[in-house]
Amino acid sequence: MNDKLKVLVRLDLDCGEAEVAAQGHVTAKSLQALYVVVKRANHLKEGLHLVVDVSHARVEPAAMEQLQACSESHHLPASIDPLQSECNISVLAPADLAPAAAPRRKSRALSLAA
Repeated sequence: MNDKLKVLVRLDLDCGEAEVAAQGHVTAKSLQALYVVVKRANHLKEGLHLVVDVSHARVEPAAMEQLQACSESHHLPASIDPLQSECNISVLAPADLAPAAAPRRKSRALSLAA
């Protein structure tokens, strides 16, 4: 697996959903760049549901804890979003880091309008 972080954003504004899919190595440092992408997607439409899919990435435990904390608090870190806008995030974790009790959400294909 490549260490370089690659991010793809899929949007369905009619359904109010966005998927931010990351591949590569997600570290505490590279997570900051991922947060910036999530913040931009979140500001496209109020009430947007964001799925952060890191299921095909190698995620350091500290980075996964930070993602889960954002999911629970519905806010990005203050260093990324000083205004603390509401951010409805769900995280798709790699199978080896997914909590046993939490069901994995099946990824739904979202189309991009060109």
